Amino acid sequence: MIRVLIADDEALMRAGIRLILENADDVRVVAEAQDAREAVAACRDQPVDIALLDIRMPGDGIAALAEITRHSAGTRVVMLTAFGEEPTVAAALRAGAHGYLLKDTGPRDLIDAVRRAAAGEPVLAPQVTRQLIELRARTGDADDAAARRIADLTPAERDVLRLLGTGLSNAEIAARLHLSSGTVKAHISSILARTGCANRVQAAVLAQEAGLLG
Repeated sequence: MIRVLIADDEALMRAGIRLILENADDVRVVAEAQDAREAVAACRDQPVDIALLDIRMPGDGIAALAEITRHSAGTRVVMLTAFGEEPTVAAALRAGAHGYLLKDTGPRDLIDAVRRAAAGEPVLAPQVTRQLIELRARTGDADDAAARRIADLTPAERDVLRLLGTGLSNAEIAARLHLSSGTVKAHISSILARTGCANRVQAAVLAQEAGLLG
Protein backbone atom coordinates (compact mmCIF):
# COMPACT_ATOMS: atom_id res chain seq x y z
CA MET A 1 0.00 0.00 0.00
CA ILE A 2 1.36 3.42 -1.02
CA ARG A 3 0.81 5.93 1.80
CA VAL A 4 0.19 9.48 0.54
CA LEU A 5 0.12 12.93 2.12
CA ILE A 6 -1.80 15.69 0.30
CA ALA A 7 -0.65 19.21 1.18
CA ASP A 8 -2.49 22.17 -0.35
CA ASP A 9 -4.06 25.26 1.17
CA GLU A 10 -7.19 24.82 -0.97
CA ALA A 11 -9.63 22.39 0.65
CA LEU A 12 -11.35 21.67 -2.66
CA MET A 13 -8.02 20.74 -4.28
CA ARG A 14 -7.21 18.36 -1.42
CA ALA A 15 -10.66 16.80 -1.64
CA GLY A 16 -10.38 16.33 -5.39
CA ILE A 17 -6.97 14.66 -5.16
CA ARG A 18 -8.16 12.40 -2.33
CA LEU A 19 -11.21 11.37 -4.35
CA ILE A 20 -9.00 10.42 -7.30
CA LEU A 21 -6.47 8.48 -5.25
CA GLU A 22 -9.14 6.58 -3.33
CA ASN A 23 -10.09 4.91 -6.63
CA ALA A 24 -6.74 3.07 -6.60
CA ASP A 25 -6.73 -0.07 -4.46
CA ASP A 26 -2.97 0.21 -3.80
CA VAL A 27 -2.98 3.86 -2.64
CA ARG A 28 -4.13 5.22 0.72
CA VAL A 29 -4.27 8.87 1.75
CA VAL A 30 -2.95 8.88 5.32
CA ALA A 31 -2.85 12.64 5.98
CA GLU A 32 -3.74 16.08 4.68
CA ALA A 33 -2.09 19.44 5.37
CA GLN A 34 -2.96 23.03 4.53
CA ASP A 35 0.49 24.57 4.97
CA ALA A 36 4.20 23.73 5.09
CA ARG A 37 4.32 23.30 8.86
CA GLU A 38 1.50 20.77 8.88
CA ALA A 39 3.05 18.89 5.94
CA VAL A 40 6.40 18.52 7.69
CA ALA A 41 4.71 17.43 10.94
CA ALA A 42 2.55 14.86 9.16
CA CYS A 43 5.61 13.22 7.61
CA ARG A 44 7.31 13.08 11.00
CA ASP A 45 4.28 11.67 12.81
CA GLN A 46 3.66 8.67 10.55
CA PRO A 47 5.15 6.76 7.62
CA VAL A 48 4.47 8.58 4.34
CA ASP A 49 5.69 7.15 1.04
CA ILE A 50 4.65 10.02 -1.24
CA ALA A 51 4.07 13.64 -0.22
CA LEU A 52 2.15 15.69 -2.78
CA LEU A 53 3.04 19.31 -1.98
CA ASP A 54 1.61 22.50 -3.41
CA ILE A 55 4.62 24.66 -4.17
CA ARG A 56 2.71 27.88 -3.38
CA MET A 57 1.11 26.83 -0.09
CA PRO A 58 1.57 29.00 3.04
CA GLY A 59 4.98 28.51 4.60
CA ASP A 60 6.58 27.75 1.20
CA GLY A 61 6.38 24.37 -0.52
CA ILE A 62 10.12 24.30 -1.23
CA ALA A 63 10.88 24.91 2.46
CA ALA A 64 8.61 21.98 3.33
CA LEU A 65 10.37 19.87 0.68
CA ALA A 66 13.75 20.64 2.27
CA GLU A 67 12.54 19.74 5.77
CA ILE A 68 10.87 16.51 4.66
CA THR A 69 13.95 15.49 2.68
CA ARG A 70 16.14 16.20 5.70
CA HIS A 71 14.05 14.51 8.38
CA SER A 72 11.85 11.94 6.60
CA ALA A 73 14.24 9.96 4.41
CA GLY A 74 11.61 7.39 3.43
CA THR A 75 9.31 10.01 1.90
CA ARG A 76 9.49 10.97 -1.76
CA VAL A 77 8.16 14.43 -2.54
CA VAL A 78 6.23 15.29 -5.68
CA MET A 79 5.47 18.99 -6.17
CA LEU A 80 2.17 20.27 -7.55
CA THR A 81 2.13 23.50 -9.55
CA ALA A 82 0.16 25.68 -11.89
CA PHE A 83 1.48 26.10 -15.44
CA GLY A 84 4.19 28.68 -16.07
CA GLU A 85 6.44 28.58 -12.99
CA GLU A 86 9.69 27.47 -14.63
CA PRO A 87 12.28 28.98 -12.22
CA THR A 88 10.40 27.59 -9.22
CA VAL A 89 10.16 24.17 -10.87
CA ALA A 90 13.92 24.07 -11.42
CA ALA A 91 14.60 25.20 -7.83
CA ALA A 92 12.38 22.44 -6.40
CA LEU A 93 13.97 19.74 -8.52
CA ARG A 94 17.47 20.86 -7.53
CA ALA A 95 16.32 20.76 -3.89
CA GLY A 96 15.53 17.06 -4.19
CA ALA A 97 11.93 16.74 -5.37
CA HIS A 98 11.23 13.38 -6.99
CA GLY A 99 8.82 14.90 -9.46
CA TYR A 100 6.65 17.74 -10.61
CA LEU A 101 3.02 17.58 -11.70
CA LEU A 102 0.59 20.19 -12.96
CA LYS A 103 -2.58 20.66 -10.92
CA ASP A 104 -4.74 19.79 -13.92
CA THR A 105 -3.15 16.32 -14.28
CA GLY A 106 -5.82 13.77 -15.21
CA PRO A 107 -6.99 11.12 -12.71
CA ARG A 108 -5.28 8.17 -14.39
CA ASP A 109 -2.05 10.11 -14.85
CA LEU A 110 -2.08 11.20 -11.20
CA ILE A 111 -2.47 7.64 -9.93
CA ASP A 112 0.23 6.45 -12.33
CA ALA A 113 2.53 9.24 -11.17
CA VAL A 114 2.10 8.26 -7.52
CA ARG A 115 2.92 4.65 -8.38
CA ARG A 116 5.97 5.65 -10.43
CA ALA A 117 7.27 7.93 -7.70
CA ALA A 118 6.82 5.16 -5.13
CA ALA A 119 8.88 2.88 -7.39
CA GLY A 120 11.65 5.48 -7.49
CA GLU A 121 11.03 6.65 -11.06
CA PRO A 122 11.06 10.33 -12.07
CA VAL A 123 7.70 12.00 -12.40
CA LEU A 124 7.78 15.03 -14.68
CA ALA A 125 4.70 16.26 -16.49
CA PRO A 126 5.54 16.69 -20.21
CA GLN A 127 4.64 20.38 -19.98
CA VAL A 128 7.07 20.81 -17.10
CA THR A 129 9.88 19.16 -19.06
CA ARG A 130 9.23 21.54 -21.94
CA GLN A 131 9.25 24.50 -19.54
CA LEU A 132 12.67 23.52 -18.21
CA ILE A 133 14.07 23.09 -21.71
CA GLU A 134 12.66 26.47 -22.76
CA LEU A 135 14.06 28.10 -19.63
CA ARG A 136 17.56 26.81 -20.40
CA ALA A 137 17.20 27.99 -23.99
CA ARG A 138 16.31 31.50 -22.79
CA THR A 139 19.13 31.66 -20.27
CA GLY A 140 21.93 30.71 -22.62
CA ASP A 141 24.18 27.81 -23.54
CA ALA A 142 24.74 24.61 -21.60
CA ASP A 143 26.05 25.12 -18.09
CA ASP A 144 29.82 24.50 -17.96
CA ALA A 145 29.66 22.93 -14.49
CA ALA A 146 26.92 20.56 -15.62
CA ALA A 147 28.91 19.63 -18.72
CA ARG A 148 31.92 18.77 -16.55
CA ARG A 149 29.78 16.53 -14.33
CA ILE A 150 28.78 14.36 -17.27
CA ALA A 151 32.19 14.37 -18.96
CA ASP A 152 33.15 10.89 -17.71
CA LEU A 153 29.91 9.17 -18.69
CA THR A 154 30.06 6.47 -21.35
CA PRO A 155 28.15 7.00 -24.63
CA ALA A 156 25.52 4.52 -23.44
CA GLU A 157 25.11 6.35 -20.14
CA ARG A 158 24.74 9.66 -21.98
CA ASP A 159 21.96 8.14 -24.10
CA VAL A 160 20.15 6.96 -20.98
CA LEU A 161 20.64 10.31 -19.24
CA ARG A 162 19.31 12.18 -22.28
CA LEU A 163 16.08 10.15 -22.27
CA LEU A 164 15.86 10.41 -18.49
CA GLY A 165 15.89 14.16 -18.98
CA THR A 166 12.69 13.95 -21.02
CA GLY A 167 10.86 12.25 -18.15
CA LEU A 168 10.69 8.74 -19.60
CA SER A 169 10.29 5.70 -17.36
CA ASN A 170 12.78 2.80 -17.25
CA ALA A 171 10.57 0.73 -19.51
CA GLU A 172 10.24 3.56 -22.05
CA ILE A 173 14.01 4.17 -22.05
CA ALA A 174 14.65 0.45 -22.49
CA ALA A 175 12.28 0.32 -25.45
CA ARG A 176 13.82 3.39 -27.11
CA LEU A 177 17.40 2.08 -26.75
CA HIS A 178 16.60 -1.63 -27.27
CA LEU A 179 17.98 -2.52 -23.84
CA SER A 180 16.68 -4.62 -20.96
CA SER A 181 15.15 -2.87 -17.95
CA GLY A 182 17.97 -4.29 -15.82
CA THR A 183 20.58 -2.71 -18.06
CA VAL A 184 18.81 0.64 -17.88
CA LYS A 185 18.68 0.43 -14.07
CA ALA A 186 22.41 -0.37 -13.98
CA HIS A 187 23.20 2.60 -16.22
CA ILE A 188 21.10 4.93 -14.03
CA SER A 189 22.85 3.72 -10.87
CA SER A 190 26.20 4.43 -12.52
CA ILE A 191 25.03 7.85 -13.71
CA LEU A 192 23.94 8.84 -10.18
CA ALA A 193 27.26 7.69 -8.72
CA ARG A 194 29.39 9.41 -11.37
CA THR A 195 27.52 12.73 -11.36
CA GLY A 196 26.75 13.03 -7.65
CA CYS A 197 23.01 13.31 -8.23
CA ALA A 198 20.86 12.30 -5.26
CA ASN A 199 18.07 10.84 -7.37
CA ARG A 200 16.80 10.33 -10.90
CA VAL A 201 14.98 13.64 -11.07
CA GLN A 202 18.13 15.59 -10.21
CA ALA A 203 19.82 13.61 -12.99
CA ALA A 204 17.05 14.67 -15.36
CA VAL A 205 17.65 18.32 -14.46
CA LEU A 206 21.39 17.79 -14.98
CA ALA A 207 20.71 16.43 -18.47
CA GLN A 208 18.85 19.61 -19.32
CA GLU A 209 21.48 21.90 -17.80
CA ALA A 210 24.26 20.07 -19.64
CA GLY A 211 22.54 20.56 -22.97
CA LEU A 212 21.84 16.91 -23.73
CA LEU A 213 18.26 17.67 -24.78
CA GLY A 214 19.25 19.95 -27.62
